[in-house]
Amino acid sequence: MKAVIIGAGLGGLLAGAKLSKAGYEVEVFERLPFIGGRFANLDYKGFKLSTGALHMIPHGSRGTLAQMLREVGAQVNIIDSNPMAIIRKDNGENIEFHDFRNELSLTKRVKLGTILAYSLKFKPQSDISFRDWVLKYFDDDFLLKLADSFCGWALSLKAEDVPAREMLEIIENMYLYKGSGVPLGGCGAVTGALADVIRAGGGKIHTGSCVDKIIIDCGRAKGVRLNGKTVDCDLVISDIGHQETSMMYNCMDKGYLKKINTVKPSKGVKICLCAHEPLIGHSGVYFTPFAERINGINEVTHADPSLAPPGKHLVMSHQAVLSDNLEEEIKLGLSDLKSLFPDKKYEVLMIQSYSGKWPVNRASSGSDTGNTTPVGDLYVVGDGAKGKGGIEVEGVALGVRNVMKELGVSG
Repeated sequence: MKAVIIGAGLGGLLAGAKLSKAGYEVEVFERLPFIGGRFANLDYKGFKLSTGALHMIPHGSRGTLAQMLREVGAQVNIIDSNPMAIIRKDNGENIEFHDFRNELSLTKRVKLGTILAYSLKFKPQSDISFRDWVLKYFDDDFLLKLADSFCGWALSLKAEDVPAREMLEIIENMYLYKGSGVPLGGCGAVTGALADVIRAGGGKIHTGSCVDKIIIDCGRAKGVRLNGKTVDCDLVISDIGHQETSMMYNCMDKGYLKKINTVKPSKGVKICLCAHEPLIGHSGVYFTPFAERINGINEVTHADPSLAPPGKHLVMSHQAVLSDNLEEEIKLGLSDLKSLFPDKKYEVLMIQSYSGKWPVNRASSGSDTGNTTPVGDLYVVGDGAKGKGGIEVEGVALGVRNVMKELGVSG
């Protein structure tokens, strides 16, 4: 059995590694001159920055991505964050993430525990947003701001743009898998290790190779075409999202097209800092619910000092983009950093924005349409087809796992 993978992002490489281990002949085609997509390293001034995602795995060594890396034998060492996360209060004080309930009255604490336990068991089936779900039970400014901060950092969305059912799936996974971790060597270490697995299994990875057509015969994917050449296969997995995939075979399924064309991408801004001293002092997430724009910050060099030159720290802030004025959004983020760290020494290394053809996610969390297509033996993985309740790359891993189940490829 031969599988062709379109796109060498995290989803494509993870799918390729799983199939390679299952005995498939794997061939990967990537249009860019490097592998990893938005989960790769970017060397700059002695720092290992990233092309997209932060150097962080949302559920550390315990989550779905880490489990699948172990299943395929990818050599990746994940350092779990300790503490998991810290919240900066309005007065500048810091509290442990798990202690946020202490900011509520006793009555609200009891009510929150009861409602959350019930809702995790019986998730809402309506389209109510997470913000409206919170407002339904609580009139509390701190909870609303914390919801926006978490959703902005984890999903590049405001709480009003995330379905409550999706957010509750995420909360359930947080209880199950706990907090984040930093892969030693950064994002590139993960995608590089997956590429090694594919090559060790006899697979091929081609960069600078753009597939222009998926060949369909009798309703099933039978190969791809690029540069006038046809590559026959038994299975095609696309890591470029449903919309771009559908254009490669002239999809005529109106119901499917309507569904995938209503999906909206999520947009974000990342500001990378060179800090001459620790800004937050740990490798966990630093949530900033009272900042104007910045939602969360990570200081990954506490877990992996090699991501920065000796004596320096790599700090990355992330914010959801809330308007069409990108310049103003960035200005507000930079202003937040000055307010958060008024007496600290740091310099801006790089400001990266993610939208359009290079978004945070091709399909914003909660709007994913699944991994199947109207065509047999053609599946979609990656940030345009994540699994339910998966924060960023955990969602990518969940989507790949869903496809493997469809194919009968076990752990």
